[in-house]
Amino acid sequence: MAINVKLSETLVNQARRYGGVQHRSIPKQIEYWSQIGKIAEENPDLPFAMIREILIADQEEVMGEYQFG
Repeated sequence: MAINVKLSETLVNQARRYGGVQHRSIPKQIEYWSQIGKIAEENPDLPFAMIREILIADQEEVMGEYQFG
């Protein structure tokens, strides 16, 4: 379920800039940052590079060799 939230103009402008580089919409960029923050908070010892790899792995399609059915 989607809800409307008020965000600062600064955050929206930053999301627009960073999202444009990564080909993400403003909402998707903010969701991405939220995921990074959540993972970092739950795993304070993980370096950012590892967090980024986790997020990339989550986005990859499952390879046929591991599918059953």
